[in-house]
Amino acid sequence: MNRLTNKRVLLGVTGGIAAYKSADLVRRLQDDGADVRVVMTRSAQEFITPLTMQALSNHPVHLDLLDTETESVMGHIELARWADVVLVAPATADFIARLTAGHGDDLLTTICLAAECGVIIAPAMNQAMWAKPSTQQNTQLLKQRGVSLLEPDVGLQACGETGAGRLMDVPEIVTALASRFRTASLAGRHVVITAGPTREAIDPVRYISNHSSGKQGYALALAAIEAGARVTLISGPTNINAPDRATVVAVQSADEMLEAVMSSISDADIFIGVAAVADYKPVSVENHKIKKSAGSALTLNLVQNQDILKTVANLENRPFTVGFAAETENVIEYARTKLTAKNLDMIIANNVADTSIGFNSDHNETTIITRTITRTITGTTEAQQPKMSKENLSRKLIELIAEQIAEA
Repeated sequence: MNRLTNKRVLLGVTGGIAAYKSADLVRRLQDDGADVRVVMTRSAQEFITPLTMQALSNHPVHLDLLDTETESVMGHIELARWADVVLVAPATADFIARLTAGHGDDLLTTICLAAECGVIIAPAMNQAMWAKPSTQQNTQLLKQRGVSLLEPDVGLQACGETGAGRLMDVPEIVTALASRFRTASLAGRHVVITAGPTREAIDPVRYISNHSSGKQGYALALAAIEAGARVTLISGPTNINAPDRATVVAVQSADEMLEAVMSSISDADIFIGVAAVADYKPVSVENHKIKKSAGSALTLNLVQNQDILKTVANLENRPFTVGFAAETENVIEYARTKLTAKNLDMIIANNVADTSIGFNSDHNETTIITRTITRTITGTTEAQQPKMSKENLSRKLIELIAEQIAEA
């Protein structure tokens, strides 16, 4: 399996002789499954043309911070939100110094400042420049701030000198990047996730459903797999390709979803109820299509579906149970009530009235509410997550869940 399948890599190219290797890096990242977009500094364009990078990446190359066309389509904030990781290769001494100082005077530094995802730099420069105390101090400061460093190689440089400062070999960069998405925080754990909508049949051609796309649930399944978990994904109807290595159970109705959950939950360590399960279903389903007649009204008698999340949370040997609260008003208040009423360990609240983060969106903005004392009903803590891609949010959620379990 390609190690970077479905990963979004924003590649920053700065102005050093090693910039020519960024062309090969784009292709190698794509070969490993990544979707790559490129940002070039002005000096990088002196070494390799944007046209080359555009042809290789199959996307327009982003060059200027104040490009009105870029800002109207995908500005620096949108680029930062789009990326699963920002990789700067090569990273010059000048770029490293400006990033350390917190500069935001060009597109690439601004993206790095705005990025909620990880930032990785692969330095490349003359061996004397790399050895200078200022450069070493800058890289150490960046590492302390959470920036990952791909140490340069030792060898013959373009200037004819030999020493540390060569860009890490491209295949090694790709491997290091892929390893970033592989953690062991949930190694050996079984995670059961529900995703997507349910469809409650009215007759053979009609049903009750909702606007859930399944994107958040599928992103969580992928993040859990990356963290080493064995994942069972129980999904209502969606148009999303299931992640490799997940056991996928396709269902239609809430009853089918409940049955699939109960069949999988006995050895589960974690249950994440992301699915937008219909609260109600028709009391009876017609065997044939209901025919309409002019001026007539159709009355449906509905009955509540069994609450899957509450059922799991109240099992005798229950897993760590996480719910989602998709609300249109009083979001935090309703989520806190749901956390307590359903006996959950954690709930993720979001406002689906905001179409930029609601159903079908690629982004989400949430508030995570957890118990201050595991599995008691007193006290909660909240952590608001800013708007970010559902993939990046999922990784944060999975790591938080892993931390909660480790502390239990």
